[in-house]
Amino acid sequence: MDIPIDPKTLRHTLGRYATGVTIVTCRDAHGEPVGLTCNSFGSLSLDPPLVLWSLRSASPSMPAFLAAGHFAVNVLADAQVELSRRFASPVADKFAEGQWADGAGGAPVLAGCAAVIECARFDARPVGDHWLFVGRVLSLQEAPLAPLVFQAGHYHLLGEII
Repeated sequence: MDIPIDPKTLRHTLGRYATGVTIVTCRDAHGEPVGLTCNSFGSLSLDPPLVLWSLRSASPSMPAFLAAGHFAVNVLADAQVELSRRFASPVADKFAEGQWADGAGGAPVLAGCAAVIECARFDARPVGDHWLFVGRVLSLQEAPLAPLVFQAGHYHLLGEII
């Protein structure tokens, strides 16, 4: 028997799970950079090397990610909290801040991250009120930096709420 789940309660409960914070990027059909803050990222497979992330179907960035053949997952370091906020906002030129370079397929790659995972899109499909994107890993970079963490609606610096 299905018990109705209140979406607000579900979101609050799922928010108790701590996640890393990423900025996922691509190029749109006109070659313009597109990016957004995302914490719905995870590993999927080691062989072949696959990762996944999800995007709300109603997101204004959806057409760009559906058209893009490549994307980059920029795993933010704890010093990049302001960039996370910027890419979670509707500011017009999100890429005006940060040091960006073109990665695989032109997907913007951010300097100073804890990790960068460059991917070719392997699959994209609607699931519930989101789209699930699966990427085949093409390139990896990592740095010995503390990651930015998000839990219960707050950013954390290895336990310190900011």
